[in-house]
Amino acid sequence: MGIGVHMPKLSDQTKNDLIETAHALAEVARVATLRHFRRFDLEAENKETKRFDPVTIADRDSELRMREVLAIRRPDDGILGEEFGPKPSASGLTWVLDPIDGTRGYLSGTPTWGVLISVADETGPIYGLIDQPYIKERFEGGFGVARVVGPMGEAALKCRGPRDLAEAIVFSTFPEVGTAQEGQAFARVSAKARLTRYGTDCYAYGLIAAGSIDLVIEAGLQAYDVQAPIAVIEAAGGLVTNWQGGPCHQGGQVLAAANAKIHAQAMAILNG
Repeated sequence: MGIGVHMPKLSDQTKNDLIETAHALAEVARVATLRHFRRFDLEAENKETKRFDPVTIADRDSELRMREVLAIRRPDDGILGEEFGPKPSASGLTWVLDPIDGTRGYLSGTPTWGVLISVADETGPIYGLIDQPYIKERFEGGFGVARVVGPMGEAALKCRGPRDLAEAIVFSTFPEVGTAQEGQAFARVSAKARLTRYGTDCYAYGLIAAGSIDLVIEAGLQAYDVQAPIAVIEAAGGLVTNWQGGPCHQGGQVLAAANAKIHAQAMAILNG
């Protein structure tokens, strides 16, 4: 089991309500994001000065629609979203939302962006969804559930078994992977892997849970980038930590692995 796996003291009724609410959020986010996807007139603002970090009307609309659902269904829960200010929790539970993870991909028309939805207690994420609206594929993990529903039907999620790094497939969103030093550490892992691929944002984490790849290595992430993937991957038998093996649900460096063996090999190389 991964470092963040824990069993919160929630009733079955509460767990079922959280699951139903998460799926309701994913449904309204699908509508909001697909309304603008692959539109020739879609415009984007840049949130950064050093690199292009876009935000679109779809990002904001998606999060607003999800917040509206939570205001009705779970008004006492907190909210941490990418586009709007945090809402404090009165229940001990907080929804962590990324309305479009991979806005660069969204803006480019690729179907590898996603909507990230998770619910967390004081120790980290306890349930999460990775949803890809365009191909209608949804990865789900937590409360004893680990499954994917999509164009091929429904299947259980299960991470790959142990293998040597020389046989592994590694993903990261950006080739530079954070700072120059972090990029050099990633390059050492990549050089020993069988295959390295880039640019799929949150979808790569779903591929770990589905048993298709072995590692995702990233840096400079936020809590809303990683909490849903943590829940999904750990439910599928994998583990997600920072590069030193500690918790990463607040973001920063992330090492997501299909199993403990490949995680240990990658971590040793990342730390020199």
